[in-house]
Amino acid sequence: MIFAYARVSTQDQNLEMQLDTFSKYGVDEIFQEKISGAKKDRPQLEKMIGKLRKGDKVVVYKLDRISRSTKHLIELSELFAEKEVDFVSIQDQIDTSTPMGRFFFRTMASIAELERDIIRDRTKAGLESARARGRVGGRPKADKKDVEKALKLYDSQTMTVDEIVDMTGVSRATIYRAVKERKQQA
Repeated sequence: MIFAYARVSTQDQNLEMQLDTFSKYGVDEIFQEKISGAKKDRPQLEKMIGKLRKGDKVVVYKLDRISRSTKHLIELSELFAEKEVDFVSIQDQIDTSTPMGRFFFRTMASIAELERDIIRDRTKAGLESARARGRVGGRPKADKKDVEKALKLYDSQTMTVDEIVDMTGVSRATIYRAVKERKQQA
Protein backbone atom coordinates (compact mmCIF):
# COMPACT_ATOMS: atom_id res chain seq x y z
CA MET A 1 0.00 0.00 0.00
CA ILE A 2 1.00 3.59 -0.51
CA PHE A 3 0.45 5.74 2.56
CA ALA A 4 0.74 9.52 2.62
CA TYR A 5 1.37 11.81 5.58
CA ALA A 6 0.24 15.43 5.36
CA ARG A 7 0.88 18.02 8.07
CA VAL A 8 0.56 21.75 8.58
CA SER A 9 1.68 23.59 11.69
CA THR A 10 -1.44 25.55 12.62
CA GLN A 11 -5.22 25.23 12.40
CA ASP A 12 -5.26 28.32 10.13
CA GLN A 13 -3.22 26.58 7.45
CA ASN A 14 -4.76 24.06 5.08
CA LEU A 15 -3.64 20.75 3.68
CA GLU A 16 -5.17 21.14 0.20
CA MET A 17 -1.94 21.52 -1.78
CA GLN A 18 -0.47 18.39 -0.18
CA LEU A 19 -3.71 16.42 -0.64
CA ASP A 20 -3.99 17.44 -4.30
CA THR A 21 -0.41 16.25 -4.91
CA PHE A 22 -1.16 12.93 -3.19
CA SER A 23 -4.25 12.33 -5.31
CA LYS A 24 -2.10 12.72 -8.45
CA TYR A 25 0.47 10.32 -6.94
CA GLY A 26 -2.18 7.64 -6.37
CA VAL A 27 -1.87 7.02 -2.63
CA ASP A 28 -4.17 4.51 -0.95
CA GLU A 29 -4.55 6.17 2.45
CA ILE A 30 -3.72 9.66 3.75
CA PHE A 31 -2.95 10.55 7.35
CA GLN A 32 -3.47 14.25 8.13
CA GLU A 33 -2.50 16.46 11.06
CA LYS A 34 -2.66 20.12 11.97
CA ILE A 35 0.05 20.20 14.59
CA SER A 36 3.47 21.77 15.02
CA GLY A 37 6.35 19.76 13.61
CA ALA A 38 8.20 20.42 16.86
CA LYS A 39 5.66 18.34 18.77
CA LYS A 40 6.94 14.89 19.55
CA ASP A 41 3.47 13.42 19.96
CA ARG A 42 1.83 13.25 16.55
CA PRO A 43 -1.01 10.69 16.72
CA GLN A 44 -1.64 10.40 12.97
CA LEU A 45 2.03 9.82 12.21
CA GLU A 46 2.14 7.10 14.87
CA LYS A 47 -1.07 5.57 13.51
CA MET A 48 0.42 5.45 10.01
CA ILE A 49 3.66 3.91 11.28
CA GLY A 50 1.62 1.24 13.08
CA LYS A 51 -0.03 0.24 9.78
CA LEU A 52 3.19 -0.12 7.76
CA ARG A 53 4.07 -3.54 6.40
CA LYS A 54 6.90 -4.88 4.25
CA GLY A 55 6.66 -3.53 0.71
CA ASP A 56 4.57 -0.46 1.61
CA LYS A 57 5.54 3.07 0.62
CA VAL A 58 5.32 6.29 2.65
CA VAL A 59 4.85 9.49 0.67
CA VAL A 60 5.19 13.06 1.94
CA TYR A 61 4.92 16.36 0.12
CA LYS A 62 8.21 17.64 1.58
CA LEU A 63 10.69 16.40 4.19
CA ASP A 64 9.78 19.07 6.74
CA ARG A 65 6.19 17.78 6.81
CA ILE A 66 7.18 14.50 8.49
CA SER A 67 10.19 15.27 10.68
CA ARG A 68 11.13 17.78 13.37
CA SER A 69 14.91 17.42 12.97
CA THR A 70 17.56 15.61 10.98
CA LYS A 71 17.91 13.15 13.83
CA HIS A 72 14.17 12.42 13.74
CA LEU A 73 14.27 12.11 9.95
CA ILE A 74 17.15 9.63 10.16
CA GLU A 75 15.28 7.67 12.86
CA LEU A 76 12.22 7.50 10.60
CA SER A 77 14.43 6.46 7.69
CA GLU A 78 15.94 3.66 9.78
CA LEU A 79 12.48 2.58 10.96
CA PHE A 80 11.24 2.47 7.35
CA ALA A 81 14.33 0.49 6.30
CA GLU A 82 13.80 -1.94 9.21
CA LYS A 83 10.18 -2.45 8.16
CA GLU A 84 11.31 -2.70 4.49
CA VAL A 85 9.17 0.30 3.56
CA ASP A 86 10.14 2.79 0.85
CA PHE A 87 9.98 6.54 1.48
CA VAL A 88 9.20 9.23 -1.09
CA SER A 89 9.36 13.01 -0.70
CA ILE A 90 7.67 14.40 -3.79
CA GLN A 91 8.95 18.00 -3.74
CA ASP A 92 12.47 16.96 -2.72
CA GLN A 93 12.46 14.25 -5.45
CA ILE A 94 13.65 11.57 -3.06
CA ASP A 95 12.79 7.89 -3.42
CA THR A 96 14.61 5.53 -1.04
CA SER A 97 13.90 2.53 -3.21
CA THR A 98 17.10 3.51 -5.05
CA PRO A 99 20.69 3.83 -3.68
CA MET A 100 20.91 7.39 -5.00
CA GLY A 101 17.57 8.16 -3.36
CA ARG A 102 18.85 6.93 0.01
CA PHE A 103 22.02 9.05 -0.34
CA PHE A 104 20.11 12.11 -1.49
CA PHE A 105 17.60 11.66 1.34
CA ARG A 106 20.33 11.89 3.98
CA THR A 107 21.92 14.88 2.25
CA MET A 108 18.60 16.75 1.94
CA ALA A 109 17.76 16.04 5.59
CA SER A 110 21.01 17.73 6.61
CA ILE A 111 20.34 20.72 4.37
CA ALA A 112 16.77 21.07 5.71
CA GLU A 113 18.07 21.14 9.27
CA LEU A 114 20.70 23.72 8.30
CA GLU A 115 17.99 25.91 6.78
CA ARG A 116 15.86 25.70 9.97
CA ASP A 117 18.93 26.55 12.09
CA ILE A 118 19.71 29.59 9.93
CA ILE A 119 16.11 30.82 10.23
CA ARG A 120 16.19 30.29 14.01
CA ASP A 121 19.49 32.23 14.26
CA ARG A 122 18.11 35.10 12.17
CA THR A 123 14.99 35.24 14.32
CA LYS A 124 17.05 35.24 17.50
CA ALA A 125 19.31 38.02 16.16
CA GLY A 126 16.27 40.06 15.14
CA LEU A 127 14.71 39.71 18.60
CA GLU A 128 17.97 40.70 20.29
CA SER A 129 18.26 43.72 18.02
CA ALA A 130 14.68 44.75 18.80
CA ARG A 131 15.27 44.36 22.55
CA ALA A 132 18.41 46.52 22.27
CA ARG A 133 16.18 49.25 20.81
CA GLY A 134 13.71 48.86 23.70
CA ARG A 135 11.09 46.74 21.98
CA VAL A 136 9.64 43.75 23.76
CA GLY A 137 8.14 40.93 21.73
CA GLY A 138 5.31 38.59 22.49
CA ARG A 139 1.63 39.06 23.02
CA PRO A 140 0.42 41.85 25.27
CA LYS A 141 -0.62 40.67 28.72
CA ALA A 142 -4.31 40.62 29.53
CA ASP A 143 -5.48 43.48 31.75
CA LYS A 144 -5.58 42.33 35.42
CA LYS A 145 -9.03 43.87 35.94
CA ASP A 146 -10.39 41.97 32.93
CA VAL A 147 -8.90 38.70 34.21
CA GLU A 148 -10.42 39.30 37.67
CA LYS A 149 -13.79 40.03 36.05
CA ALA A 150 -13.49 36.85 33.97
CA LEU A 151 -12.69 34.81 37.10
CA LYS A 152 -15.74 36.22 38.91
CA LEU A 153 -17.94 35.30 35.97
CA TYR A 154 -16.32 31.87 35.82
CA ASP A 155 -16.97 31.35 39.55
CA SER A 156 -20.61 32.41 39.19
CA GLN A 157 -21.21 29.50 36.81
CA THR A 158 -23.87 31.54 35.02
CA MET A 159 -21.95 31.82 31.74
CA THR A 160 -19.97 29.52 29.52
CA VAL A 161 -16.26 30.14 29.06
CA ASP A 162 -16.94 31.22 25.46
CA GLU A 163 -19.44 33.80 26.68
CA ILE A 164 -16.91 35.05 29.25
CA VAL A 165 -14.28 35.33 26.48
CA ASP A 166 -16.70 37.35 24.33
CA MET A 167 -17.67 39.63 27.22
CA THR A 168 -14.23 40.31 28.70
CA GLY A 169 -11.87 39.83 25.77
CA VAL A 170 -9.74 37.52 27.93
CA SER A 171 -8.69 34.37 26.06
CA ARG A 172 -9.76 30.86 27.09
CA ALA A 173 -6.14 29.95 27.79
CA THR A 174 -5.70 32.95 30.11
CA ILE A 175 -8.91 32.12 31.99
CA TYR A 176 -7.93 28.48 32.47
CA ARG A 177 -4.38 29.44 33.43
CA ALA A 178 -5.72 31.91 36.05
CA VAL A 179 -8.08 29.25 37.45
CA LYS A 180 -5.21 26.75 37.65
CA GLU A 181 -2.87 29.28 39.33
CA ARG A 182 -5.57 30.14 41.86
CA LYS A 183 -6.08 26.45 42.71
CA GLN A 184 -2.34 25.95 43.13
CA GLN A 185 -2.14 28.92 45.50
CA ALA A 186 -5.03 27.65 47.63
